[in-house]
Amino acid sequence: MKTLVIVTHPNINESVINKRWVQELEKHPDRYVIHQLYRTYPDGEIDVTAEQKLIEQYDKLVFQFPLYWFSSPPLLKKWFDEVLVHGWAFGSKSGYKLSGKKVTLAITAGIDEHEFSAHEKYKYTLTELTRPFELTFDYVRADYRPFFAYDGLEYNGTESWVEKSVPKYIDFLDSWSLEERLLSL
Repeated sequence: MKTLVIVTHPNINESVINKRWVQELEKHPDRYVIHQLYRTYPDGEIDVTAEQKLIEQYDKLVFQFPLYWFSSPPLLKKWFDEVLVHGWAFGSKSGYKLSGKKVTLAITAGIDEHEFSAHEKYKYTLTELTRPFELTFDYVRADYRPFFAYDGLEYNGTESWVEKSVPKYIDFLDSWSLEERLLSL
């Protein structure tokens, strides 16, 4: 089954890595469906029913976004608030529509990896900063998986640095398919 990749970048045309990742994913329509929130909802008005129906069609969801003020871009937060509602995503009569779906994050960050630690400038690891996402997905009974992150763009924005990220990202996504094949044996 295909993977739904929900891309949330407020200016994808000016993006470096996220735009490149989308270009690569578009080469594989047999494996990935790309859903760009800012292109779909330029006015920020989310069609909740359409989003819920879309989510229900896929067993694997990737939320791809740049790290914004140590979180996600605002439209993704709004998407969580409006789409993952009581009665659909959680609650005794909801059916927990994300239950068992594999969910992960694919994050780009300008900061170098070593700066995400207790003894460095930003004081927290990326794992610690993404705990609200992990808790959200646990709450709606999704199968949250470790995230993928590519960092260091702030100091190393070369084309070769960007291109190094592409096979790593695709390998990360493909690892889900490999895992499914192994489990079905």
